This record gives sequence, structure tokens and C-alpha cells, in this order.
Amino acid sequence: MESTHLRVFSTVAQYGSITRAAEALHTVQSNVTMHIKALETELGVSLLNRNRRGVTLTRAGERLIPYAIRAQGLLQEARNAVANENHPPEGALRVGTLETTAAIRMPRLVAQYGALFPKVDLSLVTGTTLALMQDVLAHKLEGAFVAGPTLRPELIEETIFIEELVLVAAPGVRSLRDLCRSGEVKILVFREGCSYRTKLERILQSRGARSIRVMEFGTLDGILGCAGAGLGVTMLPKALVHEASKRGEVAVHRLPPADSRVETVFIRRHDGFVSSALASFISFAKRFKAGKKNGAGK
Repeated sequence: MESTHLRVFSTVAQYGSITRAAEALHTVQSNVTMHIKALETELGVSLLNRNRRGVTLTRAGERLIPYAIRAQGLLQEARNAVANENHPPEGALRVGTLETTAAIRMPRLVAQYGALFPKVDLSLVTGTTLALMQDVLAHKLEGAFVAGPTLRPELIEETIFIEELVLVAAPGVRSLRDLCRSGEVKILVFREGCSYRTKLERILQSRGARSIRVMEFGTLDGILGCAGAGLGVTMLPKALVHEASKRGEVAVHRLPPADSRVETVFIRRHDGFVSSALASFISFAKRFKAGKKNGAGK
């Protein structure tokens, strides 16, 4: 099975048209048709349904397309591996990070990394643990900082930061038990996939909360502001709420180590290509954590 056949097939599938695929590949339609027919002959199945509007994939074509795309990706990684050899870190690097990690650790880490490796174009994407993990698995991100452990065999993960979590509520809330005595507690969390949500619900239930209502937010400022206003309670890294607590904007309630300790890990695919930019970033993040007592994660 030739890689050129697969490349032509995946391009036709992408555009849904022999004509548009030929234009994208800078070739003639007859050449595209030749490659498709050669692939169909080799496999002994029809891959495309032809119609007036263009082409669609047959059931066999739908089964083949993920492998064709994956094969093209592996070939590109092979080219990158050769091109990166003996070259200083450079090029694009797309990394995911938790909202809380971005707020606490990324500014200094990224600034110092950028000063050391100015030819690397680093992009940061924020999200929840679940969303970032899915993007890494889908090859949309080269790696990401998430709450660990992930326990996914497809991923390599390394602990970068250890964070102490605290309960954050309105200044008038004297204790967590007082909060739970009301029976119903409203929790303020990020959207679905927030790694602290289950932990927070378990902690509240163990302290007497009979009913828990959830409010989802898209920003840290929104969560902190509403917690301070008495709308509900949340769980965040201690380092993130230190200043707000000093100013009296929120009340911070510490938890036993078993409930408060959380790891922020850096994940990447086992089978993913490690560019010089990614390798240097991972190495730098490890050195960066060595000089820190705490990290962040959500």
C-alpha cells in the first residue's frame, strides 16, 4: 500500500470531490482517479461512491480513512524527526494548560522558557483536564498540564507540580461544617471535565451536605467573585487565592492532606513525535519545578 495512494485518498475524502482534490494536490483529475483505482484494486473493495455533487465514502472507505490520516501523520513525524536532528529548538509548539496552572505558574515559566529558546513559537490552550486530555489524544496538542494521575495507557505523564487545595467561600462562612449544616450547598466549578468537581462533592457530602447544586463557570474571576459574594463554595489551589484571602474578599478553609494534595502532571502521547521544542520544554518544566515548592492544577 503506497503512501501516495493514501494521501490522494484522504485528500479526496476531505474535499468530497475529485476535481477539488486534484486542485489541492496540484495535479490533474486523471492522476487522482488513477491512484484511487490502484488503491481499490489492491484492497479489492470500492472506496468511493460517485454522484453528481462529487464523491462520498463507502463503508469500506469510512473504515480506511482513519488509517490513511494516521499514516500521513506518521510520515510527517518521520520527516520532522530527521529535520530536527542536531538543530536548536525552534518552530511551533502547542501546549495545553489548566486554568489555574495558567494563572499561577505559566507566566513565569513561559517567560523564562521564551528567553532561553526565542525561536520556539509557544502557544498555550486552556481547558479542563478532560478536554485537554482528549486534545492530546487527538494530536491537537503536543502535551498538556492536567490534574493527575490520568491512568491512561496511551499517555506518558510526569508530575511537575504539587498543589495544596483549599475550600473557598464567602468571608462570613466560619467553617466548612457550618456551611454544610444548611443541608443544600451550591458549588462553583469549571464546565464539565473539571477535575476538582467530584473531589469537592465527596468532601462536602462527608461533612453533612445532603444536597449539592452545581454552577458552572468559564473563568476563574467569575468563580472567585461569586464565591466571595456568597453564591457558593469552590475548591482552588491555595496559592491562587492567597491575595484575595489577605484582602478579606474570601474565606479560605484548609483541608487534611488526603483531601488537599493534588498533582499537576504533564502528559503527552506514547506514540507522539517529540520535537526539539517539546523536548526542551519538558526538560525546562522539570528544572522549573525543582525551584518551586508548589504548583497548580484544575
